[in-house]
Amino acid sequence: MTTHNAAPVLDPSLIERVRTAEDGWNLRDLDAVVLSHRIDCHWRSRADFLWGREQIRTFVTRKWRREIEMRTIKELWASHGARVAVRFASEFRNDSGTWFRSYGNEAWQYDETGLICRRLTSVNEHPIQEHERMLRWRLGVRPADHPSLSELGL
Repeated sequence: MTTHNAAPVLDPSLIERVRTAEDGWNLRDLDAVVLSHRIDCHWRSRADFLWGREQIRTFVTRKWRREIEMRTIKELWASHGARVAVRFASEFRNDSGTWFRSYGNEAWQYDETGLICRRLTSVNEHPIQEHERMLRWRLGVRPADHPSLSELGL
């Protein structure tokens, strides 16, 4: 019996899509985030169930108001057909100055035009001390030489 332990090869175009999505969040580019989803996209995040771009726009705007100095790293985890699994970690502070780290997974389903038609997010967060932060680049796009989630051990 032969056992194959070779790691699966992830599609470079999907890795690029995930990085583009990460950049949209780190730049707080609302149009980039919203317009990557179909107009009638179904989006679930925690207990929030959203339907369509306008609800997504409202949700993301509200989230960015609460999550000050947010930085996020996304990493392609798996893909099959039109479905992609992404894991992420984010750090942000609230208006009281408390820092948080969140960890999560997103399942994206693409339609035939390449837009996300379904996005399911599971996430949890916990408070951290400022000195525990690991995502420390200047606000904006994560620098190319910054470690990935896997390299950070997250």
